[in-house]
Amino acid sequence: MISLTDSQKIGMGLTGFGVFFLFFGMVLFFDKALLAIGNILFVAGLAFVIGLERTFKFFFQRHKFKATSFFLGGVIVVLIGWPIIGVVLEIYGFFLLFRGFFPVAVGFIRRVPVLGSILNLPGISGLVDKVGESNNMDYLVSSPNG
Repeated sequence: MISLTDSQKIGMGLTGFGVFFLFFGMVLFFDKALLAIGNILFVAGLAFVIGLERTFKFFFQRHKFKATSFFLGGVIVVLIGWPIIGVVLEIYGFFLLFRGFFPVAVGFIRRVPVLGSILNLPGISGLVDKVGESNNMDYLVSSPNG
């Protein structure tokens, strides 16, 4: 079992509430207040889970500038009061930020009994494999020299 510090537990709660408020805000026809609260809780929770310094390093890497601009720009647009445009920008930025993680997540989901059999169906399998091929995963493979 993974042991979490108290701040990581708080961060998991904040992130969970942030995702809940984002989902609930979209269900209620892009309610500005719920989306704003969800964005703030999600980003704060992420900072608590991985730490403030690592969060800053994650978002502000040179090769992730476009993704970070779209994601944080979307958060700002939602806070200004244009929720639909802001959410579209956030979703695009989110996929750009975490696209290296998607093949790892798909590989994990394929090992789950029911979900794995669904992902291995003929039509879905080809689509999922294309997502994995489009992402450069070289950084996950460590070389023998370190």
